[in-house]
Amino acid sequence: MGSSTFPVLLASATPVSQGAEAAIYKASLTPDAPPIFLKYRFIKQYRHPSLDASLTRSRVAGEARALLKCLRSGVNVPGVRMVDAAAGALGIEWIEGKSVRRLLPGGAEEEVDGGEEIKPEVDNDSDDPLKEFGVSVEKLMNMIGIQLAKMHAADVVHGDLTTSNMMLRHPSSFTSEDTDTPTELVLIDFGLSYVSSLVEDKAVDLYVLERAFSSTHPDSEPLFASVLAAYSKELGKEWAAISRRLEDGTTELHRFLPLLMIL
Repeated sequence: MGSSTFPVLLASATPVSQGAEAAIYKASLTPDAPPIFLKYRFIKQYRHPSLDASLTRSRVAGEARALLKCLRSGVNVPGVRMVDAAAGALGIEWIEGKSVRRLLPGGAEEEVDGGEEIKPEVDNDSDDPLKEFGVSVEKLMNMIGIQLAKMHAADVVHGDLTTSNMMLRHPSSFTSEDTDTPTELVLIDFGLSYVSSLVEDKAVDLYVLERAFSSTHPDSEPLFASVLAAYSKELGKEWAAISRRLEDGTTELHRFLPLLMIL
């Protein structure tokens, strides 16, 4: 899609949310097409125009490349539907489902926290929201670990791993090839992702997720342990080096995490 046609798409889109860096819309590329999740990095008036344009192009293109690299490597991420780096726009598959944060204890209490995006979700008043998706907590942790291992095996570092940035597809909108699992875990929001084969970077990714679990979901140590168990099994021999870095560098990672999150 060229930049000349993007204003038409934006004018017909439905606003979902807006953060400091981007506005989110639900849109359709054609009248009969399925909806897309449109992320628009609008112009930042506080930046020099040429710098802003360069940063925007770089970030949109980088996010699209990370998603495509994941897709080629068999990682469950939204499909890329359109990219207009010059306009600051990225359109991806609209996922009908619910964020993992909303499905685990403690997470539903504070879903919207001023972040960049609000993810499309399906309301559910059940005492056990996972029942609607046909999976147990243990199965969900296993699914998370497998997808993270596949992502890291492809040398993609997410940069912002939280349970808000993982979704389960709703069974009503998805046909699973696995008869025992009617849903699929999808990793989303690759706006801070980058490509790296460094053990340290992958360990930081996991550490950020561990912090997200502990700060959002009460008594989550067994949950994260299950994620790591599935991650290590899927990753294989590469796990040993990441595990050592994660264990040996916990104090150091904790000290530098605020700086890493800013960068």
